[in-house]
Amino acid sequence: MNVAKLVEIYFAVDDFLKKFMPYMESQLLPNSTRKPTRTCSLSLSEIMTILIAFHVIGFRNFKSYYIHLQQFHSNDFVNLVSYNRFIALIQRTLVPMYFFTQSLSKTKTGCYFMDATAIKVCNVKRSYAHQVFKSIATKGKTSTGWFFGMKLHLIVNDLGEIMNFALTTGKVNDRFPVENLCKNLMGKVFSDKGYLSKDLFEKLMDKGIELITQIRKNMKNAFMPLWDKLMLRKRSIIETIIDQLKNILE
Repeated sequence: MNVAKLVEIYFAVDDFLKKFMPYMESQLLPNSTRKPTRTCSLSLSEIMTILIAFHVIGFRNFKSYYIHLQQFHSNDFVNLVSYNRFIALIQRTLVPMYFFTQSLSKTKTGCYFMDATAIKVCNVKRSYAHQVFKSIATKGKTSTGWFFGMKLHLIVNDLGEIMNFALTTGKVNDRFPVENLCKNLMGKVFSDKGYLSKDLFEKLMDKGIELITQIRKNMKNAFMPLWDKLMLRKRSIIETIIDQLKNILE
């Protein structure tokens, strides 16, 4: 692993947290019964750096990656904790990591691709006994059948950069988070038939966004510019990104 890349990631994360954490702590509701958080030798900046670097360098297995850090980068992270302890610490990064990703600069190209994918937490037949994501995982249905879990909604530009994302329960309609995903964007958004909706099309058009989808077999064919037809075929960009996130970097 390139040490210079680790340093680059660390400084970007640390600069962000110096500004964000005081604001976040000022927004927390006071609670006299809340138990104090257990202290840790690793700083939040180091934890987030380790997590981000895992995706950057392309390790297939997080445990192997963490063992690699312990063996070859103990000088870079002098206070590394055990693997099990680190897994328990990941939950502390949830809110800061979300806002850090939102703060990163993204290229507004005017051409975007949108899709949703199922995040399965267990076999749908065992959903009644599942406890870990009990409060947020639900039954849902996709083109491949029923599942139990959540949905990841993504919008990316034609360069492959993730512009925005949302995580919802499994039963949420794919069209529900679209307006929020497209916030602050202008141009054309290409998606599949699951996003067909006249009301959604008109709402987005009022905001400077043209939603372009394939049509269903029972619908009348409408004129579509050749460029739009070609770009619909380029939806493999977002499908590749989803495959990368779910099957390679999981």
